[in-house]
Amino acid sequence: MASASDVSALIRAGRSGEAEQLCRKLLAQRPRDVELLLAHGVALMQMGQAEAALRPLNKALREQPGHAGAANTKGAALERLRRPAEAADAYRLALKSMPVADIWFNLGNACRHAKDEPGALEAYARAVALAPGRFQFLSALVGIKRRLCDWSGLDALTGQLVAALDDTRDIIDPFRTLALETTEAVQQAVARRWAARFGVPAPMAPAATAKPRLTIGYLSADLQQHATAHLMAEFFELHDRARFTVNAYSTAPDDGSPMRRRLLAAFDCFVDCSHLDAAAIARRMVADGVDIVVDLKGYTRNAATRVMAYRPAPVQAQWIGYPGTMGAPFIDYVLGDHVVLPDGVQQFYDEAIVRLPGCYQVNDRKRPRPRTAPSRAELGLPADGLVLACFNQPYKLRPAEFDIWMNLLRQVDGAVLWLFSDAGAAEANLRAEAPARGIDPGRVVFARRAEPADHLARYHHVDLFLDTLPYGAHTTASDALWMGCPVVTMVGETFAGRVGASLLHAAGLKRLVTRSPAEYEAAALALLRDGDERAAIRRHLWEDALSLPLFDTPTTTRAVERAYGLMWERAVAGLRPEPFDV
Repeated sequence: MASASDVSALIRAGRSGEAEQLCRKLLAQRPRDVELLLAHGVALMQMGQAEAALRPLNKALREQPGHAGAANTKGAALERLRRPAEAADAYRLALKSMPVADIWFNLGNACRHAKDEPGALEAYARAVALAPGRFQFLSALVGIKRRLCDWSGLDALTGQLVAALDDTRDIIDPFRTLALETTEAVQQAVARRWAARFGVPAPMAPAATAKPRLTIGYLSADLQQHATAHLMAEFFELHDRARFTVNAYSTAPDDGSPMRRRLLAAFDCFVDCSHLDAAAIARRMVADGVDIVVDLKGYTRNAATRVMAYRPAPVQAQWIGYPGTMGAPFIDYVLGDHVVLPDGVQQFYDEAIVRLPGCYQVNDRKRPRPRTAPSRAELGLPADGLVLACFNQPYKLRPAEFDIWMNLLRQVDGAVLWLFSDAGAAEANLRAEAPARGIDPGRVVFARRAEPADHLARYHHVDLFLDTLPYGAHTTASDALWMGCPVVTMVGETFAGRVGASLLHAAGLKRLVTRSPAEYEAAALALLRDGDERAAIRRHLWEDALSLPLFDTPTTTRAVERAYGLMWERAVAGLRPEPFDV
């Protein structure tokens, strides 16, 4: 007689549909069998039906309260449904009877997504303590400590992690490696291990054929109030409709924002895929005749990589969202430029590199450009004194740059450092780091999350924006330049650390690109001491913005379209993807 173990065997073989049907048959005879109820939930999860999976899992927990397997799987279902606080409660229930490292790790992820960062820190630390050889857990612990700017013991933990990245078999989130001092070779190795999780199903897409008009599909969870949308909105609007049909495949629900409404009008077809699993999204793309699908997420949060693995289009590319290789056989091209992807790096990218003229980053010239700002007092700034700012996410901050910033404050009387933070623990930790370097903690002030126009207005009070390494400013740097604010950056060893340099080159300010910490500090100090030079840079950026390559959106749009045309020509000719410059 069939049992839960038979169902589990089908699940392990990837035959989730058969497993689910067998569960139904067996549960009709044994409706209170907890192991069968759990197996039914797991099968439904494997089929992408997280909401349906909750029913058998909840029933299993009613039959046997505290069942660790059911509670843990329920947590996974709730996370997939983007209910992380509830998922955390489910994992805590599972831990009562099974306090193992994997469930502590799951709890850490749920806490992080629920913005309970202290809870995530504790959970990840427990996971690492129980399984010190699991570098996936160590990577998460390093990540949350960086997010909280908790630098105690961080160098040792990071060194241990970086040393293991080359050859560990652990599946580590590639995005976490971008903020580490690694190489593109290491990032590629990590990305390949991650990409292997998705397998290589039989391609859904038909072969490419010559046609006068191509259908481009953009896949993202960020087609709403998000930095990616604020960069790309005008680009979508400017696509040449005589040559392209432009579709959106949004994997996030409507957030009701003005940006979402604008994007709904920007595309020829806007498909809300938030209720669909990966296979269904891929099938919809095939039905819509998508010729080239462009993934705008890469391996960032809420990515839909599994959709790309189904190969729903003959040509597949990634752009904007992820500054690195995806290491995946199902991504044909990555769009970059001569600065972020210089000569000699193709070997570290599984995608064929396509380099755009100017800058790989496109910008929305319709985004707000406020001419006035609230008073300094309203923004929590002192009445006078220069303002140094870095509005990068806290996880990008390192002690090395913070040391330089404190040196600058020491040499510029009355200056303050203005940082972004939406986590109280990060603020407390950063304030504590200032006196350790001989600086009054009152000279470190914080900006809160704000609406786009309000955020941009703040740049009127910023005298100099300071970039970070190894993961630099991307949208935050282009925001600063859009508002006329000087930016000083240092060239990094990876894509993520070269974006600031690309932006400054395209803004006609390559003199603000430095190549060493000493040069970076000297360039920043020279600008802080030269008000005339800062004013000249502001005039250049404010008055000439629309003539600069960085903000020449129509030219960038045409370049991307030429790239799409060349990709398609190769596919029609049956040729493999190859790198090229536009």
